Amino acid sequence: MTLTPDQQAEIDALRAAPRQTLRAVSEGMEAHLYNAIPVLDHGFVRVVDYMGDDAAICQAARVSYGKGTKSVQNDEGLIRYLMRHWHSTPFEMCEVKLHVKLPVFVARQWIRHRTANVNEYSARYSILDREFYIPAPEHVAAQSVVNNQGRGETLTGEEAARVLDILKSDSERSYNNYQAMISDDGQQGLARELARMNLPANIYTQWYWKVDLHNLLHFLRLRADAHAQYEIRVYADAICSVVADWVPYAYAAFEDYRLGGATLSGTALECVRRMLKGEAVTQETSGMSKGEWREFEQLL
Repeated sequence: MTLTPDQQAEIDALRAAPRQTLRAVSEGMEAHLYNAIPVLDHGFVRVVDYMGDDAAICQAARVSYGKGTKSVQNDEGLIRYLMRHWHSTPFEMCEVKLHVKLPVFVARQWIRHRTANVNEYSARYSILDREFYIPAPEHVAAQSVVNNQGRGETLTGEEAARVLDILKSDSERSYNNYQAMISDDGQQGLARELARMNLPANIYTQWYWKVDLHNLLHFLRLRADAHAQYEIRVYADAICSVVADWVPYAYAAFEDYRLGGATLSGTALECVRRMLKGEAVTQETSGMSKGEWREFEQLL
């Protein structure tokens, strides 16, 4: 993980000057404030600010639904009810602002989640650091033969070494050329907004990312899934550890109903009913495609 001296100094100063507040405080989240969680080889996630806690979710739900929540006797039970029935607005009462350092190709996946406020480091204005993501050997894999957007078997030996050498040398060469183009070594250098286009997608960028809890959980449901790309999944896993401390009741319900749960199609549910009656259901008799049936078998 790489924090600049200025970033580390800012963190140290903020943690050294705690303030009293009348707002709702999550003790679990207070422990995370400003601390950077290492991710990948040079990346990190750190909490800059947050609003709300489990109680804020319940407060909003009880205002919104009134007598409809009177039968729920405790906050944990209410939150589980809200999660189970796919309510969204109460979870939007909590927000978090994260500072994230990540490879550009991961950022391009991440930005597909358009329900957050984002401000990214500007390579038009500033010069990017010489930092690239180079995967560990165990994460260098061949193309999957069953999933067009996934990995298959891990590469080993000379083939893995060849790939890693290409990644390292291409990254260094691209950055050297980038640096040479913007250099004003006796001459006027190329504009930074043009020179940046020569940089590889594994160079690191940074951004501030602010999102409400409802949309954050949607992000985590997709990106903390075992099928998500490893390089974004490790960021999601780091954020999961933060959310679990911030809103423990909400995260436990999310873990149970979303991460640990599953949704069945009408066809799949009918197959389950037939199986429970003792029928031997096959792909040919299921009404599902081969891909659907494979996923159904994995789920069961």
